[in-house]
Amino acid sequence: MGRQYTIRSVPDAIDRVVRHRAGREGKSMNAVVVEALARGLELEGGPAEHTDLDHLIGTWQEDPGFDLAVADFERVDDDAWK
Repeated sequence: MGRQYTIRSVPDAIDRVVRHRAGREGKSMNAVVVEALARGLELEGGPAEHTDLDHLIGTWQEDPGFDLAVADFERVDDDAWK
């Protein structure tokens, strides 16, 4: 049996993610937090390898040239849908 901890002042953002992940994965919040601690402390064979696109959040830059290049994809060819 493991030890019991009390964690105080958990930020709202962390609480939301823990609750969401627990629901999505069908696990208890405790299990999600213990797994996150193990990953963060590199007790699961090394640091977690992220395969998501989170690192791109907030990096979008407006580019009129790109908008012009993809403008044709915005048009619907009515003849193609007959």
